[in-house]
Amino acid sequence: MKCMSTTRPKRSEIPKEQTWDLSALFSSHDEWEKELSAVTTDVDQITSFKGKLTKNAKTLKEGLTALETYQNRLILVATYANLRSSADGSDAANQRDSARVASAMATIGAKLSFVKNELLTLNSEQIDAYQKEEPALMAFDKMLSDTMEDKPYTLSPELEEAFAALSEVLDAPYMIYERSKSSDMQFADIVDEAGNTQPMSAALYEDRYEFTADTVARRAAYDSFVRTLEQYKNTYAANYATEVNKQVTMSKLRGYDSVTDMLLHPQQVTKDMYHNQLDIIQKELAEHMRRFSKLKKEKLGLSEMRYCDLKAPLDPEYNPKTTFEDAKEIIQDALRVMGDEYSDIIHKGLSERWVDRADNIGKATGAFCSSPYGAHPYVLITWTDTMRGAFVLAHELGHAGHFYLAGKNQNLMNTRASTYFIEAPSTMNELLLANHMMKTDDKQKKRWVISQLLGTYYHNFVTHLLEGAFQRRVYDLAENGTPLTSDVLCSEKLAVLKSFWGDAVEVDEGAGLTWMRQPHYYMGLYPYTYSAGLTVSTLVSQMIQEEGQPAVDRWLEVLKAGGTLKPLDLIKKAGIDMSDPENIRKAVAFVGSLVDELEASYD
Repeated sequence: MKCMSTTRPKRSEIPKEQTWDLSALFSSHDEWEKELSAVTTDVDQITSFKGKLTKNAKTLKEGLTALETYQNRLILVATYANLRSSADGSDAANQRDSARVASAMATIGAKLSFVKNELLTLNSEQIDAYQKEEPALMAFDKMLSDTMEDKPYTLSPELEEAFAALSEVLDAPYMIYERSKSSDMQFADIVDEAGNTQPMSAALYEDRYEFTADTVARRAAYDSFVRTLEQYKNTYAANYATEVNKQVTMSKLRGYDSVTDMLLHPQQVTKDMYHNQLDIIQKELAEHMRRFSKLKKEKLGLSEMRYCDLKAPLDPEYNPKTTFEDAKEIIQDALRVMGDEYSDIIHKGLSERWVDRADNIGKATGAFCSSPYGAHPYVLITWTDTMRGAFVLAHELGHAGHFYLAGKNQNLMNTRASTYFIEAPSTMNELLLANHMMKTDDKQKKRWVISQLLGTYYHNFVTHLLEGAFQRRVYDLAENGTPLTSDVLCSEKLAVLKSFWGDAVEVDEGAGLTWMRQPHYYMGLYPYTYSAGLTVSTLVSQMIQEEGQPAVDRWLEVLKAGGTLKPLDLIKKAGIDMSDPENIRKAVAFVGSLVDELEASYD
């Protein structure tokens, strides 16, 4: 047996060009320290409005303007600490700073809770009158209208202040999950097909081994992954149950009909829209994805298609390695269809160290984009020289482009669109990348691109959608008083997976542990929104192909609108009505057409 290095590098050993440059937030850690200290003191500038915020239009304008400036400072302080922790959660100093920020934010949040409480004393008529007297208040129209919608579910000022003071405790389940996953979980090394010993980590599994053509390594990595998850299942179940029970309790305290109603409320979508995404896609997509899995089984010569084989490349002979530099060029070429302004943003992101692509001890798994107002976005990814990584990078740059444009065109209060829409700009970039790469006469390359595109749909229409289906079951159980033990959670996860894949895939018991993989469960009803976003981007990308510039212009206006519109109205600006379930069926049918094309390519 050959032995290879199994030691992942420390953060300090990573070349600077592979890391993000946080100087756009703070020029040094000392500068951040000073600002953290300053914001804890300067909160008094805002609390000086307590008891008189809504006294008249002038005071309201001055108070909200000061609050907006102050909140922007808080965002930068928190983002800096969060990004350092994501880059290396094992570092004691980063852990300490994250804890300090969480504590400071809880204290500040409690002090600022009066703002919403005093706004709630207003009514729509008073707000209209104030805005006529002080037109500058129109900049806060969304904040004020959202507050009015929250009014029926708001508790007494004393309780709201208490909850704000307890935010660090109430948010603890997510912090515990992230800390444990990045710092405590250890995975046994694996042996690949060639007999080489390879290092194993959660990031390496999710970004490399799941996609490898080496069946021995892929299955060994899955076994290593599952063995470690098994060791933590009871602790993680207790942690997740705490989060769910907290949400259920809060929904009752606030007077919502259900926890689902409470979690959908900030998304500003109806329960029908939520259930349509879960029900229609599960029902109508299953057949297409089963065909795709059977095609993989046949072409890979597998005696059985296991759950851990679902992301294996369809054509192992054509799985081109892609350097980060090559990926940058391909992505920029693909996104030129979006015009100069958008292309310039992407170029900046790829050339000015907005991206952290290293693999080091303590780095958070997966990928994300953080977009602090007043600074440029930051993308975290673990780069593994695969073209699939290019799609993930394009995805995160979609978030970056969206929030960069929203931040440039809206004030802080108006930048954040509903999470129902949030994954549309990101998946749009994946589709544009695929469309660009499909322009080839090379049959094998085109087949490979289709399989990559199906990887996008697998991620959003299968992985995250089934997470949403699992999540719906969990909330139903919790509201009915069923204890959420590890056995219950694993059983429900297995039931969702087996229902979708039928007899096309061997879903082993270890697959039931995969509810432990994602942090999204600590973010409310987030998982299903991936499918909503991809439904939108699927239809809009087709419009761009058919109409060209007019469709691009509409889409850019949607991105620049930020959070100024509710999701239904925002998406209608792009030309799609998401209250019509037929649009979901059209997106699913497109996935079916890709599988058809893939099958036909082998005839």
